[in-house]
Amino acid sequence: MSDNTDPRATLASYRASIDNIDAALIHMLAERFRCTQAVGRLKAVHGLPAADPAREAQQIGRLRRLAEDAQLDPDFAEKFLNFVIKEVIRHHEQIAAGNGATAPGAEGASTNG
Repeated sequence: MSDNTDPRATLASYRASIDNIDAALIHMLAERFRCTQAVGRLKAVHGLPAADPAREAQQIGRLRRLAEDAQLDPDFAEKFLNFVIKEVIRHHEQIAAGNGATAPGAEGASTNG
């Protein structure tokens, strides 16, 4: 940053980018949860368990590698994914308890499939 740059303008520009990225993240998470909700309904209809530890481990390993490639802390990426997986499993369990119906307030929510 040069001495001629207004730090407030630079800060505003960074913040605008951050706001755009946050909006994109929310939309991507919503789409992900719509997909996992469908997985939850499929699992419920066929009597499959809400959690799939083998799939979860596979996804964690894959996301850790992606994080490393993107120069993002893999531990952070794993914590984030574990949070998402926990929420997805909770929704899958709600769906299963409702015999395949979407859980109230859970539209679009489900784990890693």
